[in-house]
Amino acid sequence: MSAHPEDQAVRAPEELFDEHRPEPLVNRRTWLGRAAAVVGVTIAETMLSPVRAEEPAASADPTKVPGSPPSRYGHRSEFETSERVPRSWWSTLTPLQDLQGIVTPASLHFERHHNGIPSIHPGRHRLLVHGLVERPLIFTVEELKRFPSVSRLLFIECSGNSAPEWRASAGQTAQQTHGLTSTNEWTGVRLSTILKEVGAKPDGTWLLAEGSDAAAMTRSLPLADILDDALLCYAQNGEALRPEQGYPLRLVIPGWEGNTCIKWLRRLKLGTAPFMTREETSQYTDLMPDGTARQFTMVMEAKSVITSPSGGQTLQPGFIEIRGLAWSGRGSITKAEVSTDGGRSWEQARLQEPVLPKCHTRFRLPWRWDGMETILQSRCTDETGYVQPSRAALVAVRGIHSVYHYNAIQSWKISRDGQVTNVHV
Repeated sequence: MSAHPEDQAVRAPEELFDEHRPEPLVNRRTWLGRAAAVVGVTIAETMLSPVRAEEPAASADPTKVPGSPPSRYGHRSEFETSERVPRSWWSTLTPLQDLQGIVTPASLHFERHHNGIPSIHPGRHRLLVHGLVERPLIFTVEELKRFPSVSRLLFIECSGNSAPEWRASAGQTAQQTHGLTSTNEWTGVRLSTILKEVGAKPDGTWLLAEGSDAAAMTRSLPLADILDDALLCYAQNGEALRPEQGYPLRLVIPGWEGNTCIKWLRRLKLGTAPFMTREETSQYTDLMPDGTARQFTMVMEAKSVITSPSGGQTLQPGFIEIRGLAWSGRGSITKAEVSTDGGRSWEQARLQEPVLPKCHTRFRLPWRWDGMETILQSRCTDETGYVQPSRAALVAVRGIHSVYHYNAIQSWKISRDGQVTNVHV
């Protein structure tokens, strides 16, 4: 690395800070900064040699070198590079193909917002509960934390997950085709607990939930369908919510499309009918083949995807464990099947415990690839008996002009050279 021209004439510190010099070369802050940079470069070059700067540093024998001291907030190994990828300025995708088990690290949980991520001070945040209630109340987050809490492992899926697949095999990887779903442990207080506290009236059958973001994201929710399950959450995976996940408070409705899980929750209002907001009239409706639009299709139907091998990966002939995820908004997954011949035959995969309702379920199947071209697929069945449809069956009912709720069987083509690509069959 070449030195900066001003650094080539090295001077003693006392000379640099001589107040009698007519034009000091640098001030004290600049000198300290440059000195730190030089020391840093020297240390870095020592640690990296002979490995170059773009490669992570590693000890040749870690038993001979003291390790790093503890840190106040953990970080992953510098050798791990899996990241969310942006799909647009308002969303990022979870790298499903890189993950193990069912829990998504909070930092890799997909994000979706409608006008950016607000910065909210938890001490000033309030939740208003009003409408058809006996006692309209305003809660602070700390007051909500005083109620009995619940923790559940639940998936959240954006209704637009796999949306580009309606018309073409668009995504190259599992992250690009299915990355708008993640599973976390969510902690909070039951919605039913808070509605009991305010005295919900019997004729309050619909609930309006509103966020504090710049879009004031709002959805109407039929109360009878969510009362037993819905949570007002302030934590995920054991710590406070991430800002992009609704800090300091979000609604989580197990199994329902992600947009109903209002983030940065600030208001709940009980009424007698849907409030017909923009999000349930011009947005989040399903366009049918005859031109009509279905509203309030909130439940996410059963769906699965093979995450390994999957698009963008390269195989070598021999033993392979096929791995994937399955989930259903209507309950637990009861069966996952895998086809290694383009759907002509199916073999039941092993479901990895825990198998929980409205949560990602990991499935596995041992397989030996013979090096011949073929197509891998998975399909799942949930506890209601619903079987994930083929693409042809789904399109026959829904057409191809919808945006939401695409849950057709995913097909990965393996070429003779081992390349895995996304195809429609």
